[in-house]
Amino acid sequence: MTAVSTELTTYQMFINGEWVDAASGQSFESLNPYTGQAWAMIPDGQEQDVDRAVDAARQALDHPDWKRMPPMQRGHLLRRFADLLQEHAEHLGHVETRDNGKLIREMLGQARALPSYYYYYAGLADKILGDTIPLENTSVFNYTLREPVGVVGIITPWNSPLLILSFSLAAALATGNTVVVKPSEHTSASTLEFAKLVQEAGFPPGVFNVVTGFGKMAGGALVRHPGVNKIVFTGGAETGKVIAQLAASHITPVLLELGGKSPNIIFDDATMPNAVNGCIAGIFAASGQTCIAGSRLFLHAKVHDAFVERLVERTKRIKLGDPSSMASEMGPMATTDQLHKVQGFVDGAINDGAELVYGGKRPDAPELRQGWFFMPTIFDGVRNDMDLAQEEVFGPVLGVLKFHDEEELIALANQTRYGLAAGIWTNDIKRAHRVARDLKAGTVWINTYRAVSYASPFGGYKQSGYGREMGLEAIREFTQVKSVWVDLADTVPDPFALR
Repeated sequence: MTAVSTELTTYQMFINGEWVDAASGQSFESLNPYTGQAWAMIPDGQEQDVDRAVDAARQALDHPDWKRMPPMQRGHLLRRFADLLQEHAEHLGHVETRDNGKLIREMLGQARALPSYYYYYAGLADKILGDTIPLENTSVFNYTLREPVGVVGIITPWNSPLLILSFSLAAALATGNTVVVKPSEHTSASTLEFAKLVQEAGFPPGVFNVVTGFGKMAGGALVRHPGVNKIVFTGGAETGKVIAQLAASHITPVLLELGGKSPNIIFDDATMPNAVNGCIAGIFAASGQTCIAGSRLFLHAKVHDAFVERLVERTKRIKLGDPSSMASEMGPMATTDQLHKVQGFVDGAINDGAELVYGGKRPDAPELRQGWFFMPTIFDGVRNDMDLAQEEVFGPVLGVLKFHDEEELIALANQTRYGLAAGIWTNDIKRAHRVARDLKAGTVWINTYRAVSYASPFGGYKQSGYGREMGLEAIREFTQVKSVWVDLADTVPDPFALR
């Protein structure tokens, strides 16, 4: 991978331990959301490239260098890789900021967190255990083995490419699978930089492969490929449905982490400064471009007016700017399509009768005009049947809804097709656990928001997906169970003799 000029960097794909161009010889531009200008050229991979990558992964899966590698040695490889990630975290963070426009302070934080995922699963690699099962026939010994599912295809989104890749990759490698990654066409560069470190760590060729390209061609070919044994997809719900349908043609299991319309709930006894900060973090961090965004703010009627006033006052002080500057607090949208989508939701909410109390447009500052910025936006008077309350905006747009009691709150919060996450702000410990139990969401935060860990399972209810990444649950996702029967008796009876 070499720079062809001072402006554009040309990348190659990583297949079977080698850096290769797309079979077509074609590439496409990757754009910097802050400048709107191209900064890199990415190979335009298609079906032939996917075939090559899957074939490499299948050969690596059966090769003794990986198949017979002792689990403890897999753990050593993962630790070596984690060390390299730690060493190169700053570089990876800067590449991601350039590619997706998110704040360098967030991307550096994510990059510095990556090693922990691989250290954690390195420690689990030699602790993947089966069971011995007592049977009624004591002459028969029955036990189970947990084996790799095989070749895993991982399709990642553009908002946090390496972090979300690591949610599943670390467990997939620890359990002995091989992997083909198809990153978003908008943010492929960091995954290719990441692949350099996989190569340096010493993983056998074909264990980890990266095919870049567009979703319909490269992504579709990966999902449809009969040589893939599991698909992991993070992205929008509608695309997730298509992927599940395509994978079904080969009975390929799918792990889906899809969209969200998460409620962030403020009760009247909450510590208000903390709740305001939690609300800001939930919706305006990452410019709202996160699946777990707390985009529906439920305020108890007693604190509604005062809370909205404090929230608007704090929102006005958010500093939009160059995402590569540590002084900036909010960056641009990652793509022009996303910018237009956000504006469409804002226009729709105004037409539906919601009250725009702040934002709702692109910023006027001259220094921001070249980038794909949108102001942090707050709507009050939102009804639960509005599109703003039901559809994922994936941008810095907050809808405020009012509630009067716990029963009403639960009904409103659960009245959505999504169920990824939820936040609760209260000092009543009984209420906190009671509401957490009744919310239909895969993750519930109490007096915090946007917390994730490699040690805790993550995934959604309803149309937010199925399956779980991270924690011990991921070991189950990336292994399959084999039952082995051994007859310990000296003789096997004649099956047709009367007894």
